[in-house]
Amino acid sequence: MTTTERHPTSPVERLTWFGHLRIAYDERVLEPRAWTADQSRWAADLLRAGPSGPVLELCSGAGQIGLLAVALEPRPLVCVDASPVACAYARRNADATGWGGRVEVREGRLDEMLAPQEEFAMVIADPPWVPHADTGRYPADPLLAIDGGDDGLGVARECLSVASQHLLRGGSLVLQLGTTAQATRMSGEASAYGDLVTVDVRPGERGVLAHLRRP
Repeated sequence: MTTTERHPTSPVERLTWFGHLRIAYDERVLEPRAWTADQSRWAADLLRAGPSGPVLELCSGAGQIGLLAVALEPRPLVCVDASPVACAYARRNADATGWGGRVEVREGRLDEMLAPQEEFAMVIADPPWVPHADTGRYPADPLLAIDGGDDGLGVARECLSVASQHLLRGGSLVLQLGTTAQATRMSGEASAYGDLVTVDVRPGERGVLAHLRRP
């Protein structure tokens, strides 16, 4: 099923609070969930204790998680998403928060949007994590935003790969996943993506956050 088939009518723009930010989106973009602000807050805390440098948000959607993180701990932000609609909203939301001049939004594949020499103090990623066979349980959500492949971790692995190549020494990846079992599996696979080490896993209201660090 395609995203178009899920949303056959004209999109209706919506506004929602995400932390203290007002975020615009419509049904073609994954709805900002208030509980995912925990990822922003944890990322901001880690930034304060980590190296200086910009923030990279992968699978950024409307940009709310990265924008809230840099609103709490100001840094330049690069957002990457494959959806042109999501990227348009991320740019608009950055402008609305007053951060437009320090936020760059790039549309395309995660592994093609960064130059080899680019390095970041923090990578934030909220990839699709629903196994392909289960996506029908979430008909209101855009398929591109939730389909994580056969085991739900296909895009998460891409995020690990990008983070391993572009994190500064001492930098952190904060990864949003669906279950503790997924987080455990990603932790076990981290060594295949360079020198990332899992530091902590935090079950949340609905999802699970994993903190991986580059020593």
